[in-house]
Amino acid sequence: MLTDGEKKVLRTFRQYLMDPGRMLCFTGPMLATHKNSLAKLVKREYLIPETFKGAYSLTNAGFQAMRTCGK
Repeated sequence: MLTDGEKKVLRTFRQYLMDPGRMLCFTGPMLATHKNSLAKLVKREYLIPETFKGAYSLTNAGFQAMRTCGK
């Protein structure tokens, strides 16, 4: 089960029509707000942290989760 915070992060990826392997940057307040959820999604192997600060990309599993999480 995904937490509400994790769903919000995945909905952000959906909002920008992200595919697996494409980088999305979280900055400022958005990064601070979603820090814990981003870390949990990395641990679940739904996201991959990129070398650029606040940047993440979806894995194939994360892409599938993004497509099925509620709106």
